[in-house]
Amino acid sequence: MLVSVTIPVYNEVETIEALVRRVLEAPATIHEVIVVDDGSSDGTSELLRDHIQHLDSRIKTHLHENNRGKGAALRTAFQACTGDVIIVQDADLEYDPVEYPNLLGPILDGRADVVYGSRFAGGGPHRVVYFWHMVGNKFLTLLSNMLTNINLTDMETCYKVFRREVLDGIELKEDRFGFEPEFTAKVAHRGFRIYEVGISYYGRTYAEGKKITWRDGVAALACIVKYNLIFRERR
Repeated sequence: MLVSVTIPVYNEVETIEALVRRVLEAPATIHEVIVVDDGSSDGTSELLRDHIQHLDSRIKTHLHENNRGKGAALRTAFQACTGDVIIVQDADLEYDPVEYPNLLGPILDGRADVVYGSRFAGGGPHRVVYFWHMVGNKFLTLLSNMLTNINLTDMETCYKVFRREVLDGIELKEDRFGFEPEFTAKVAHRGFRIYEVGISYYGRTYAEGKKITWRDGVAALACIVKYNLIFRERR
């Protein structure tokens, strides 16, 4: 199977090159790396254009003129994918591409359509950071599980890996971090086979560039209700 790695990027000039190199060196056969710069203003766009896209022929870059959000950047990336399996990868080095074989395993074995990399289901090292972020993530996952009737441990994780066909017939609409609960609701209600694997997590502090805030948590809560109760998709 051909593996496409999608990377939404916003103001990650300090980490994007190291991350792309790790993806290219991952212990998996990578077909393409699609990087979407979401209107960065810190030099990320120029670094991608002038240097990173020339590192390897598998790298494809796309630019949003204005910041539209993670969900919007991922929609652009998904439209450009030509692989059989898609990996969602953040650009901030919190998640390590060395985990790709474990994430891909259930799909390559024919057991899964979608795989989540869980920060709360074992795995390797975990940096100790924010207590209330952990509480918020678990609360959102619990509420999502109650409405989807699946038993994820980490709905908000970056690592979502899935067969390309999963996107067929699914219209993703959320522009920002609402992508996570929207995608989860839509794949759950359509009956796709979902697996989880434990992963490592190297969390950042706000001083190191972390962007998600409590406002995004409130928006995620609204999206859980929206896509599970109001605009619930059927098989």
